[in-house]
Amino acid sequence: MPNHKQCINIDDLRLHAKKRLPKSVFEFIDGGAQDEITLGNNNKDFRNFRFIPRVLTDISHRNQEVELFGQRYSTPLILGPVGLAGLVRREGENHAAMAAANQNVPFCPSSMSTCSIEEITQKTSARQWFQLYVLRDRGITREFIRRAKETHCSVLVVTVDTKLLGARERDIRNGFVVPPKFTLSTLFDFLIHTRWLFDVGLGRKIKYRNFDNTSVNANSVMSITEFIKEQWDVSINWDDIAWFKEQWGGPVVIKGILSPKDARIAESIGADGVIVSNHGGRQLDGAISSISALAKIKASVSEDYPLILDGGIRRGSDVVKAIALGAKACMLGRPWLYGLASGGQDGVERCIEILKAEIDLTLGLLGVTQLNDLNPSYLSRTSDFDALG
Repeated sequence: MPNHKQCINIDDLRLHAKKRLPKSVFEFIDGGAQDEITLGNNNKDFRNFRFIPRVLTDISHRNQEVELFGQRYSTPLILGPVGLAGLVRREGENHAAMAAANQNVPFCPSSMSTCSIEEITQKTSARQWFQLYVLRDRGITREFIRRAKETHCSVLVVTVDTKLLGARERDIRNGFVVPPKFTLSTLFDFLIHTRWLFDVGLGRKIKYRNFDNTSVNANSVMSITEFIKEQWDVSINWDDIAWFKEQWGGPVVIKGILSPKDARIAESIGADGVIVSNHGGRQLDGAISSISALAKIKASVSEDYPLILDGGIRRGSDVVKAIALGAKACMLGRPWLYGLASGGQDGVERCIEILKAEIDLTLGLLGVTQLNDLNPSYLSRTSDFDALG
């Protein structure tokens, strides 16, 4: 098995992560809800689109830089929010933030991070966004927003597809629940993964550190997880977005949109963009894939309205397809976690480097020099392809 520096694609990083992590931890990051139909289709449905390259174009100077909400980045990739990255590598979010800063891409830590937003800011100059779950306790929510502003996060990402938690059956089988129900074989698996054990298992206590110094008992992941389950605001509706806009005072992006109707509403009420996402296939199993939702959502909003695709990215060619269909950028979750497990900060940077190189190669072979030139004319759906014979 190669080390992270020898990995040549994201699947290599995944296999390396699988070897390094205990089974229950790997399946926590790798798995989805119930039968994992949506999880599988997120990636598989990219194959429904084939490229139509143009030839005899000058591709001497290729550029994949992108502007998002007033900031210029080196590539259309965003390290997206994932909870409990510290289970994969000690201080996992800090590793990701430093990698993002070195590669000039945005990092969006989760409100359920194992490193606080203040800690991440102290470690790195990464251009941070901040992801927020909607809780009934608006006092805690308001406090999170204040802290995100004080640490100079530039974009607030409001996740709206978690009013209820999806049934992640791999975690249930592995006892990765609250409270944990680990078996002797699970504990033995922890012990034999010695690199993980000394880095994470015997490292500093795993906590949701954004909840330190709040009214919530932050002594353990378990107590906060129980609190959060009781605090999901199932009554949130479109009227609440105005409250977030008022509290934040900057770009507010809604994460978890699959319906063109919802995208139109989001734009009409002043949300600054939407993230086309099904939560990585971890919520409603059987929901459509993110890439299959993208084109209709693009057709339903204004031409310049920012869309970000989240879910299923495993190749730079996937990113190019998403941008051709109307996305401004793509959010990564599992890929950077695979890199984190494989090599910490270096592994996350390797993930970004792999995808950047694949994006560049795809653009060149497609006959395109910059992202703005991409459009649906460079793609054919497989049904169209098959009909042509």
